[in-house]
Amino acid sequence: MINTLLRRTGPVLCTVLLLIAGSPASAQQKLTVMLDWFLNPDHATLVVAEKLGLFAKAGLEVEMIEPADPSDPPKLVAAGKADVAISYQPQLHLYHAEGLPLVRIATLVATPLNTLVVLADGPIRSIADLKGRKVGFSVGGFEDALLAAMLARHGLGTDDIELVNVNFSLSPSLISGQVDAVIGAYRNFELNQMDIVGRPGRAFYVEEEGVPGYDELIVVANAADLDRPELGALVGALEAAVQFTVNHPDAAWEMFSGYRDGLDDELNRRAFRDTLPRFALRPAALDAGRYRRFDEFLVEQGLIAQPGTVEEFAIEPDIPPS
Repeated sequence: MINTLLRRTGPVLCTVLLLIAGSPASAQQKLTVMLDWFLNPDHATLVVAEKLGLFAKAGLEVEMIEPADPSDPPKLVAAGKADVAISYQPQLHLYHAEGLPLVRIATLVATPLNTLVVLADGPIRSIADLKGRKVGFSVGGFEDALLAAMLARHGLGTDDIELVNVNFSLSPSLISGQVDAVIGAYRNFELNQMDIVGRPGRAFYVEEEGVPGYDELIVVANAADLDRPELGALVGALEAAVQFTVNHPDAAWEMFSGYRDGLDDELNRRAFRDTLPRFALRPAALDAGRYRRFDEFLVEQGLIAQPGTVEEFAIEPDIPPS
């Protein structure tokens, strides 16, 4: 495996592997990472970090866990039952307003992926057509918030639609006619999934419908754990992994698709391609103004009572020297 990768990626990967091989053996600190969803290309940099040995080099033994319910991971971190979770910036604001001790420490995907999706050949031609219709969602709270803002621009409110919790089954519920639209469908995943099965979708993009730009996927930790050196080590490994991924996308795809059975398929191949330009190149970097604007947006929407102090729920962690 190593010889194959060396042939394909050349001196850069060779240097990485030699550094790993030459690092001193030491006890690894276990770290649980709760994913937001089943493993998919949004998580590619986590997989690349593991496959390159970057976690091990940082002294970490990382376990990635898929949730039974996509709304559970941040709550488990807040309760001290997991070390970190993959979550979403909009959700973080709502949880902070509720008093949950969650803090953003890194970004995985730096642009919105979320969309409102309908069938391309269906009756919904504009968001205004959703009046009296069913809209599916998977993660309560922040998806409702995005949908409410989008509806408001077209003279509607959430009382004008019926919300249906479809859990993981976003595109299947839409294709089957269980719902007329879904919020939370990702432009890099569900749209490709629907196209592959011959039922293409049409997306309404949240950032074009009155929602400020935001970080889609972030890493959150418990506020009580921010002095743990493992967190900075994790973020440092992610930065090295994303740099490798954008420099060597073919090799990164092979690492991801070969990570376990079921990942090497057309859907993941398309999703990986579409996610590549959206990965956060500086995972630790924090745009405090962006977080502040989104907090103010939620206040305007009546979803939180007052804006919070960004420094209380989002930080740029210290990364140890590599």
